[in-house]
Amino acid sequence: MPQLDAILETALYVDDLPRSRRFYEALGLRILRADERMCAFDVGGRSILLLFLRGSTQGTVVMPGGTIPPHDGHGPLHIAFAVTAEDLAAWENVLQDRNIDIEGRAAWSRGGRSVYFRDPDGHLLELATPGLWETY
Repeated sequence: MPQLDAILETALYVDDLPRSRRFYEALGLRILRADERMCAFDVGGRSILLLFLRGSTQGTVVMPGGTIPPHDGHGPLHIAFAVTAEDLAAWENVLQDRNIDIEGRAAWSRGGRSVYFRDPDGHLLELATPGLWETY
């Protein structure tokens, strides 16, 4: 059986793309590509966060190199960003400076810690330090 190496892309569906774009840019993410229906951000040089305007991906996208089948999502989703243990307090300061409420904190049995907050569309975001999972 061939091996899966990583999750390359994570998609969130948003109601106001410019608002969400500003929110994630304020967290320091760099835009790789953007148009009226989507925005792609580099996350740590290893993965991509895709924001899609809700409902804009329900049709097949035809490109010169092939097609992308329809997809969409509803409701508050969850993603976790990996951060170093040394940077977690600085991240809490960034959230406070941007008036982003921290909704929860967790200390995990393997030594990791997490901080939880929401984006403008209600998606639950997590900053997680190593020690959360056996593989992280």
